[in-house]
Amino acid sequence: MKCIKCKNEASIYIRRHNSAFCKDHFIEYVFHQTEKAIKQYKMFTQDEKILVAVSGGKDSLALWDILISLGYKADGMYIDLGIGEYSEKSKEKVKKYANKKALKLHIISLKEIYGLGIEEIAKRNKKVPCSTCGVIKRYIMNLTARELGYNAIATGHNLDDEAATLLGNILHWQIDYLEVQEPIHKEEGYFVRKVKPLYRLTEIETSAYCIIKKIDYIIDECPMSHDARSLMYKESLNILENKSPGTKEHFYYGFLEKGIKYIKRQEEKIELKNCQICGEPTTKDICVFCKQMEKAHLNSLDIKNSIERLKSQQ
Repeated sequence: MKCIKCKNEASIYIRRHNSAFCKDHFIEYVFHQTEKAIKQYKMFTQDEKILVAVSGGKDSLALWDILISLGYKADGMYIDLGIGEYSEKSKEKVKKYANKKALKLHIISLKEIYGLGIEEIAKRNKKVPCSTCGVIKRYIMNLTARELGYNAIATGHNLDDEAATLLGNILHWQIDYLEVQEPIHKEEGYFVRKVKPLYRLTEIETSAYCIIKKIDYIIDECPMSHDARSLMYKESLNILENKSPGTKEHFYYGFLEKGIKYIKRQEEKIELKNCQICGEPTTKDICVFCKQMEKAHLNSLDIKNSIERLKSQQ
């Protein structure tokens, strides 16, 4: 099989595009797809500061590498969730990459702050770990980005992730989630813009990128997510994709281009107040994060103090 660009021997074949690429032109393809996503949704500019949420996996490390290669000002943030050996391995992968490239990396550790990992916090809350994890990560990411002066938070969500999330949201008709399932979530004031520059690339493509660029990443899935419904939705879509290449792309892109306009309701001005505990914006008297930490008998302000220390070290 020959590369469609240079006619040399191809290294990777992308079924949904019926295209094969050599290593160099595959990297060019990845850069093009990412830039297209950034420009189409006006995610950020070359002058803005971006905080990349890195987990040690292929997607987030590929995203960080791509943004740096394209000339964007991107620093990394790793949230150590205290999931035993998994967290230790993933943190080492992130630190190894950051050190190799001489990049700035911020680390927030739940174990260091509370002496507990995400599993123990979830048990105290009587919630599943993924639910607890989502609340904590969103709170930490937004607070860190805002306090350290970043213009956008970039996550490594890829086409597989977004298509699976869309399927789940449609199956359960979660309109509130469908309304905001675009690759950019613009918020003002206390909330930092959130973007997903890899939504045009698949898991296989980000994995191939890491292999070609020799980026060492953790292969294991998070042990807390083995029962996650998203994995079931991914498996279902993989069956369809195997039978009909391009299914995920048509499904998600079609929603963005044609479907979301019918889902979005007229924007209403949501009245925000300051959380009575941490002072962050919320629609209730106490924000979800503080309620969660309160149930777990933990001081939510310890997170703010930890981020303040990061700020003072800049």
